[in-house]
Amino acid sequence: MNHNSSIGCSVSECKFHCKDDNYCTLDKINVIKSSASADTVECTDCGSFQK
Repeated sequence: MNHNSSIGCSVSECKFHCKDDNYCTLDKINVIKSSASADTVECTDCGSFQK
């Protein structure tokens, strides 16, 4: 499976994770806020994740 060298990912449970290495196979991802204000890394998530 081809990966996108611009998007690193270590979430192997994701449908779009490249099984050969720690990269995403999508052309782009959607980063979303998981709280009203994104003040820390923990306040953001990959909105493109699919199980």
